[in-house]
Amino acid sequence: MPGHDAADLAHRLGEHAEAVCRHYLSNGRRSGNYWTVGDVRNASGRSMFVRLRDSPKGPPGKWTDAATGEHGDLLDVIRESLGLVDFRDIADEARSFLAMPRAETEPRQERTRVPAPTGSTEASRRLVAMSKPIIATLVETYLRGRAIATLHGTGALRFHPHCYYRPDDYGPTETWPAMIAAVTDLDGRLTGAHRTWLAPDGSGKAPVDTPRRAMGDLLGHAVRFGVPGSVMAAGEGIETTLSLRCAMPDMAMAAALSAAHLAAILFPPTLERLYVIRDNDPAGDGARDSLIQRATDAGIEAIVLSPAMEDFNDDLRHLGLTALRATIADQLMRRDRFRYLKQAA
Repeated sequence: MPGHDAADLAHRLGEHAEAVCRHYLSNGRRSGNYWTVGDVRNASGRSMFVRLRDSPKGPPGKWTDAATGEHGDLLDVIRESLGLVDFRDIADEARSFLAMPRAETEPRQERTRVPAPTGSTEASRRLVAMSKPIIATLVETYLRGRAIATLHGTGALRFHPHCYYRPDDYGPTETWPAMIAAVTDLDGRLTGAHRTWLAPDGSGKAPVDTPRRAMGDLLGHAVRFGVPGSVMAAGEGIETTLSLRCAMPDMAMAAALSAAHLAAILFPPTLERLYVIRDNDPAGDGARDSLIQRATDAGIEAIVLSPAMEDFNDDLRHLGLTALRATIADQLMRRDRFRYLKQAA
């Protein structure tokens, strides 16, 4: 964070430390000269202590999490509790809060601004809003490196150049470029986001332990490409789904992000036929069977599309687009083969 501006804002927030805690760490409570809460992301608990008054140990607003060893100031509280990424947005939020009327010792009241804990739907919305279209970015470089060249209609994908990544072992927070995917419901409302952290040159995924993570409300929802009518395809991963879309760019498709979420994906009311994009693994088989049963029960025809290799991105990269089209041609209904594969004729 820019040093002078950050230090000034942190100091001003510290002058109203209890009000800040009541607003952004609403699951905690005051305990003497400290605010106690589960963690900086506003979890319930008592392992994190925020100093509320100046003392020989330090200024107000400084905090320590006894469980993880994390520590910081109230700007870090704003960043983590709201899921913000850029300092500009953190500073804007802090300035907005400092302009709000407040009563330090009054019980919690309804606020005009609702905190968005990390991982929430609101945090997902903020992340997507701070990202930009993928054309001429590292996301385009990454996807083309995976042989995915059909990029029109991919407005659900965005690019963030400095997306926060926190290791699972509570190591220091890092920033990496990332592909951000908007997860939406059937009405197009954003409910979550998926992050794929990328290498600085876009040549592959970032060298981190878990380069893919999702956040928000995911169950039943998906990353969507195209508007479904009577026919659509649904798969697990974004790259697998986009690979099949290279062969059938006019078919609406949805990536559910995991086998479990694929099995639970919601059906558009206009849907008559669903193509289930299968991965060659046991989890994929279980998701396929569950989804087929749900579709059948709903009166929707369900047809499985199986890759020649492990998944359709393997087919696209190693066998090529022509071979991928040939693989799926005989698996499609005749009318769909004519409609969606006609450009390959």
